[in-house]
Formats: sequence, structure tokens, C-alpha cells
Amino acid sequence: MQIVVIVLLALVALLLLGLVILSARSSARARVAEERHEATKRELEASFSTGLNALSNSVSSVTSLVHDQLSLISTQMQSSTGQINDRMENAARMVSGVQRSLGELGTTTERLVELGKSIQGVEEILKSPKLRGGLGEFLLADLLAQSLPSAHYALQHNFSNGTRVDALVILDGGAVPIDSKFPLEDFRRILSATTDEETKAARRAFVAGVKRHIDAVADMYILPAEGTLNFALMYIPAENIYYESIVRDLGGDTGSGASSSPGGVSLSEYAFARRVIPVSPNTLYLYLQSVLMGLRGAEVEGRATEILAHLDSLGNDFDAIATDFSVLGRHLGNATAKYDDIGGKVERYSYALTRLGSPDGPAPFDKAAEAPSCGTIPENSKETSDPAVSFESAGESTGESAGKEPV
Repeated sequence: MQIVVIVLLALVALLLLGLVILSARSSARARVAEERHEATKRELEASFSTGLNALSNSVSSVTSLVHDQLSLISTQMQSSTGQINDRMENAARMVSGVQRSLGELGTTTERLVELGKSIQGVEEILKSPKLRGGLGEFLLADLLAQSLPSAHYALQHNFSNGTRVDALVILDGGAVPIDSKFPLEDFRRILSATTDEETKAARRAFVAGVKRHIDAVADMYILPAEGTLNFALMYIPAENIYYESIVRDLGGDTGSGASSSPGGVSLSEYAFARRVIPVSPNTLYLYLQSVLMGLRGAEVEGRATEILAHLDSLGNDFDAIATDFSVLGRHLGNATAKYDDIGGKVERYSYALTRLGSPDGPAPFDKAAEAPSCGTIPENSKETSDPAVSFESAGESTGESAGKEPV
């Protein structure tokens, strides 16, 4: 039993010894572990501090970069905002301008509509041949009034055969009759034609109408026995009708590739053969300007004799003025010489009077002749010392000059 107890005690002692040894070893390990922990902690703290500093520097750099970027972005945004505002203002102004333009366009459109209605009304009025002829006569009269003096044209002139011409251009060699004619209805048929056949038919009717007007002007108004020249003017008050009847016909452009008149004779050739000259407002204006220049030339030529007579009279007047100018020059020369003569005498007498009043007593009168003179003394003045005689001579000379050469 004791052995068991001893053994147990020994085991307990061994166990305690093992525990002590283990405890000592554990303490050493703990100290080593603690030292390692502290070292690790210090390393971690150092690493953390280094990383924190690096992170802080990085954050500072990033913050500075972000701040710079934000400043740049803010500046760009402000610039972009300003540009956007400017563009918006420009767009607003453009929109306002467009709105005003649209308003003006609307007003203009309304006016055009009203003008179209007015034109349509005028067109309805001009459907009457009588009113249409009256309009042509009015335009012709207005053109004549703007171009020629009233003495060189007459309106609505009546011939002895009972015919009445719209206007006469009165020249020295005779009068040029002008009558307003234009086949408007036939021309409208050409414009409204939709097929080639309709165009050809309307063109033939138009040519026939123009020829009728040409024949009427030639037969009714070319009357040399009544004082007219051997040609007349047919006034077509519409340029498009003049082009269709004369200018286009000259080129043979009839729409069918052939001449518009039988036998290949154009309307202009037909009119010239009848001694009728078709004219439009533009060509008539040029013709009237040529007539006006001729009238002015004739007026100048008629006044040439009168102008030459005036020139002869001016030449005679100029000769008389030249003669009077020469006489005046001689009188001025005589007056200048006499002025110098009298001036010398006045100076001599002044010198003598001064000597008489001096304390030295009077000087001989002949010494006064030696006094200085401000003017040139003529020879005849030196020969006479008596002032009365000198003045009498001056008066006689002046009287003789005045009697011989009056100004």
C-alpha cells in the first residue's frame, strides 16, 4: 500500500515537475511569442504608419488633382454655360426675327392676295375691247408727254377722211401717225393652249389678227396728202405681245418649226412691206428720244444765225471796251505824272517855308530847288519856279487832256 502511495507520490511529483517544466517552457515561449508579437506589432505599426503616410500623400495628390480638375471643369462649365447662353440669346433673337419675318411675310402675302384680286379685277375690266384700247391710248399719251414737247405731238387727231389716229408726232417734214393696236384675246389663246394643235391654231389666229391691225394702220393713217410721212407706227403696249408677234417671229420660232406667215414671210417683213413699224413701249421710247435729239439739233441750227449775230455784237462791244480801257490808261498815266510833279513842288515849298522860320534866316529861293524830293520832277516843272504859273499849266494840261480824250 505504501509502495502504491509512494509510487503515486512519485508520479505526482513527476507530474508537478513536468508541469513546472512545461510552465517554464510555456513562459519562455510566451515571452518569445510576446516579443515576436511586439516586434510584429512594431513592424505593423511602422508599415501602417508608412502606408498611412503614403496613403495620405496619395490622398493629398488625388485631392489636389481632383481640385484642379474640378476647377478646370468649373471653368469649362462656366465657359460652356456662357456660350450656351449666348447661343440661346442668338437663337431667341433669330426666332424673334423669324417671327417678325413671318409676320411681315403674312402681311405681304395678304397684300399679294389683295393685289391679285385687284389684278383680276383689272383683267376683268380689260376684257372689254373699248376699255383695253383706252388703256393703250392712255399709256401712249403718257409716254409722249414724258418724251416730247407738247408742240411736237397731237392726240386723237382727226383726218379729213373721218378717221381718228391716237397720236401724231409732228416734225418739220411731216407727221408720223401712231396708233395703239394689240390682239390681246388671240394672245391669251396662245397662252392657254395645252396641245400642239391648239398652239398652232391659236398662233395662226394671232398672226391673222396682227395682220388685220397692220392693214388697218396702213390704210387708215398713212396719208401723205394729209401731211403724214409715208410710214406709221403701230404701238403694242405690252412687251410680251410685242415679243410674240415681232421678236419671236423674226427667228421663225412659231412652236411648229415653220414660219408663222404664208409663204415664209414673217410678221415684221409683212409690216415693213406695208410701211408699218411695230413698236413696244421700250422701242417707242428710244424712237422718241431720237426724235427729241433731232428736234434739239434743228432748234440749235435754227438759232445759229441769231447766235452769230450775238457774237458779232459781243465782238463790237469788246472792241469799244478795249478802246475805253486804253483811253483810261492814258488818263491814269497823265494823272500819275501830274501827281508826281505837284508832289515835288509841294516838297520844295515846304522846305522853303521851313527855312524861312529857322533862326538862320531865310535862304535863297534857288536853294530850295536843291531840297530832296520824294517824287520824280518832270523837266517842264524845273523850268518854272512860280507856283501860280505851274498850277495854271497843270490846269491847262488837264483840261486839254479831258477835252481830247474823255473817258
